[in-house]
Amino acid sequence: MTNSIRAALVQTTWTGDKESMIKAHEEYARQAAAQGAKVICFQELFYGPYFCQVQDPQFYSYAESVPGPTTERFQALAAELGMVMILPMYEQEQPGVLYNTAAVVDADGSYLGKYRKTHIPQVKGFWEKFYFRPGNLGYPVFDTAVGRIGVYICYDRHFPEGWRALGLAGAQIVFNPSATSRGLSSYLWKLEQPASAVANEYFIGAINRVGIEDLGDDDFYGTSYFVDPEGKFVGEPADAYQAELVVRDLDLDLLAEVRDRWAFYRDRRPDAYGPLTQA
Repeated sequence: MTNSIRAALVQTTWTGDKESMIKAHEEYARQAAAQGAKVICFQELFYGPYFCQVQDPQFYSYAESVPGPTTERFQALAAELGMVMILPMYEQEQPGVLYNTAAVVDADGSYLGKYRKTHIPQVKGFWEKFYFRPGNLGYPVFDTAVGRIGVYICYDRHFPEGWRALGLAGAQIVFNPSATSRGLSSYLWKLEQPASAVANEYFIGAINRVGIEDLGDDDFYGTSYFVDPEGKFVGEPADAYQAELVVRDLDLDLLAEVRDRWAFYRDRRPDAYGPLTQA
């Protein structure tokens, strides 16, 4: 019998306010559960716009504690649906201390913990250092009802060290919720995550927003996808212009097969990598 997990990703457009965005994602989760999905991940900063296109302190108001009201709302839904949920949110640890964070909730509704985005960009259209402190929780891997799950957020994906840390910690599926725009990173989108899945021998769920939001002219190009540890897309990537719920079956037996074929972890040379960690 195949050890398969049905997993889901959501890419969607900004609705205009936080409450309607949360309700839209509750509906996506219900649709995914109706299709048999047991784990779902939303896009980066899922209940808001991607406000980092501008630098404006009014958007600090989107931040909330994690766990907090939105986490608890989805904990109840996770328990109802029997679904693991990854919830990328804007976290306020205390006034003035803000992070780009993803909460992880198990299928019984229990809060398992969170990951804070480690690498924070500060380039045109992605003014993230205005909004977020760099993450300080390392690279946790969460034991869930569907297996061991890791999270890496958007700009993190350009840095191989975190991908490897998640693999060393036993991740089977790593989700990378993102907000990335047409023109800037399109040439990397279908290259980096498949390469990282191969190098680290796990599945990756890559999520991107879609559409043009009202804060700038950035066109988020969707094309969310799952990729397997052989670097192959699991089904077709999502649409480049429309909201879409992506539901795919991930064959976890492939993980052992690939690791038996390639001895990347055995043949690592951490004793030779010391200079890489020097500033």
